[in-house]
Amino acid sequence: MTTDAQKTELLDNFQQYLDQSTLAPTILPDQPDLNTLLSELISLKTEVKVESRHFKNTLDTLNTALESLQADKEKLSKELTETTERLLQQQESNQHTMLLEMVDIYDRLNNGQQVLQNYRPINALFRHSKKNDVRFIKHVTTGQLMTLERFKQLLNSYHVTPIDCIGKCLNPTMMTAVETAQNTQLATGIVLDELRTGFLYNDQVLRLAEVKVNKL
Repeated sequence: MTTDAQKTELLDNFQQYLDQSTLAPTILPDQPDLNTLLSELISLKTEVKVESRHFKNTLDTLNTALESLQADKEKLSKELTETTERLLQQQESNQHTMLLEMVDIYDRLNNGQQVLQNYRPINALFRHSKKNDVRFIKHVTTGQLMTLERFKQLLNSYHVTPIDCIGKCLNPTMMTAVETAQNTQLATGIVLDELRTGFLYNDQVLRLAEVKVNKL
């Protein structure tokens, strides 16, 4: 039979057990607090939004800079193309002018050579020096022919070639008729003589030939 002392001891032990159970933590210390976790998540979300806006602004700035750079590149490319075209046109114009001057020099050399070939000393006035005069003229003519041939080679190196006219039908794109003559053995429009040589530059007319044309 249980005595009063034993009952008291059992009650004290049970009360002590209850006190210990009540004081024990119901949440383990390593488990996160839900309110704190929610607050951290909201803060993190806000930071992500801010960083996203910054990233978007940076990306927009880079896109604007890239578009501006692309526009500047296209503008510079266009200006470079236009400048190159102008330089090429100017170069072509200068070369065209130079070639015309070279052709004019060719005319002078050719005319001088023809004068020398057609020159004949007058016997009555130059009888005592006729041999020397003929020899001198011959040497000068030879030198003139050599110079003329060298000049033809120079023109050819620039792709400048004479227009073949004599015996051909008049071609208005390459020739201009400045005189006419009558030759019943040839058809009308046939070139009888070349009064001034015409030239082609890269198969394009550099200077029209002046010719005498048959007219019946």
